[in-house]
Amino acid sequence: MVPRPLKIGLSARLMHAPPSELGFRGKTLQYLEQSIAHWIMSHGAIVLMIPTLGSDAGVSRRGISVRSYVRELDGLVLQGGADVSPRSYGKQPMRADWAGDIVRDRYEMQLVEAFIDAGKPVLGICRGHQLINVAFGGTLRRDMADNPALIAHHAPSEATFTEYFEHIHPVNLVEGGVLERAYKTESLDVVSVHYQGVDKLGAGLTVEATAPDGVVEAISANMNGAPVLAVQWHPEWKAHENPQSQTFFKLLGRALRREPLVAG
Repeated sequence: MVPRPLKIGLSARLMHAPPSELGFRGKTLQYLEQSIAHWIMSHGAIVLMIPTLGSDAGVSRRGISVRSYVRELDGLVLQGGADVSPRSYGKQPMRADWAGDIVRDRYEMQLVEAFIDAGKPVLGICRGHQLINVAFGGTLRRDMADNPALIAHHAPSEATFTEYFEHIHPVNLVEGGVLERAYKTESLDVVSVHYQGVDKLGAGLTVEATAPDGVVEAISANMNGAPVLAVQWHPEWKAHENPQSQTFFKLLGRALRREPLVAG
């Protein structure tokens, strides 16, 4: 018998005020980024985007809740997108346009809690990395560019589209950690587009990788038997020409099959 494909839930990006020319005046859009969906699908898994279920949705009272989705899915991936709101970790935005998306924060934290309670794996990418840290009680650096001692973690504002999406810096993998044992190397070059990052590490999380300046770039945990793994970079970009992307997806696949992340 052919085993059924894994079913992976992907958290939604939210657009609360779409441009009027899109034809959704006054509506909220929920969407996913094509590259991350295709990256997961290219390994034979089914991707299902999980819509928000807010108190005003009029849905849960008819029997559908977040846990209804959790029962049907094998694991959760939190994709990138808008800033995590500083209010989600007890701080205020440094600028009005950095207020983040607290609605999405609450929705994704609810997802993280529900999947972990069910003992199912959680993977975070970029914003997802930051969200997981905050969900476990951690905080974020709101603007790393203010610290001249840090390397550039994103391309300058005048960068071209290509330069933005190909901004790379090295990360050092923690000896004996999940990533170091999987990649069998001490360092990787990764695609980096973030200006915020982990400040105080969340409770129960372990650092898996750091940038040369010490900024946390990957974290992991095992909560209630559920593997949690999150990276600040984008393993899904240009996945077809990026060998490290293949190794990373194998880690996710092992987690979804409830196997140890690294054999041996």
